[in-house]
Amino acid sequence: MTILIEQPEFVEVEEDKVCSEENENELVLDGGFVVPTTNAFGHTFRDYDVNSERRDGVEGFYRIQHINQSVDFVKRMREEYGKLDKVEMSIWECCELLNEVVDESDPDLDEPQIEHLLQTAEAIRKDYPKEGWLHLTALIHDLGKVLHLPAFGELPQWAVVGDTFPVGCAFDESIVHHKHFQENPDYSNPAYNTKYGIYSEGCGLNNVRMSWGHDDYMYLVAKGNNSTLPSAGLFIIRYHSFYALHRAGAYKHLMNEKDIENLKWLEVFNKYDLYSKSKVRIDVEKVKPYYLSLIEKYFPAKLRW
Repeated sequence: MTILIEQPEFVEVEEDKVCSEENENELVLDGGFVVPTTNAFGHTFRDYDVNSERRDGVEGFYRIQHINQSVDFVKRMREEYGKLDKVEMSIWECCELLNEVVDESDPDLDEPQIEHLLQTAEAIRKDYPKEGWLHLTALIHDLGKVLHLPAFGELPQWAVVGDTFPVGCAFDESIVHHKHFQENPDYSNPAYNTKYGIYSEGCGLNNVRMSWGHDDYMYLVAKGNNSTLPSAGLFIIRYHSFYALHRAGAYKHLMNEKDIENLKWLEVFNKYDLYSKSKVRIDVEKVKPYYLSLIEKYFPAKLRW
């Protein structure tokens, strides 16, 4: 049986960058979401060089990640976790389970992940009230971080979180802490260290192996459980940590036309994913019924993880 999935129409909305009288430093996104000027620690967002209590730990994380994320490692992880035989539970049960995870690679936040999921989803819901699929995508985009928990194999954080990037071709210099790739076995492998490596012009990101982590795992979960999210939602889930692409513009030579169209939604999403990280609390019980209705629309009651 063929299931037809309606694809969202992208309508570009001009950002309102006019400063308010109350705060000259405020930036207002598409529909009114106010971008904070600093993260939860009082520093600028994604600043990996600023002197902060988390800087050394974050760089240490990326050193280990860059050394270990190779083509062979990614192949093993996708084969193992693509079986979806670890746990059976609902989307909301996974949201609650994620409370146990704190992302060591994130220089902007040290709150439980459920807080960030709801902050992102509610900020997007305010500015894009008709895009229910996007609200749900925001809620679930980080659920793959449960890989760090014992029931899922308790993978080390470098195999769960952090910026993602293609393996099988040269590591672009825009990737954070790029210098640590020199110790990766693929770095000096002539089959993998050129611009295209094992890929070709316009081959499509779906044919590109990405470093293993929560993004690719949640994508496998959604696909393996026959989610009816539109392709833009699946694209956001799989590539929201691919900052070399959507922040630096790297690797576009590997994209096809479908990727280019979906990237527009990812760029919208990313603004909220990054800048909605704050100490503002969300009333979970108040918003829960709305998100449960979206889950029921796009996912089965129980999923294989």
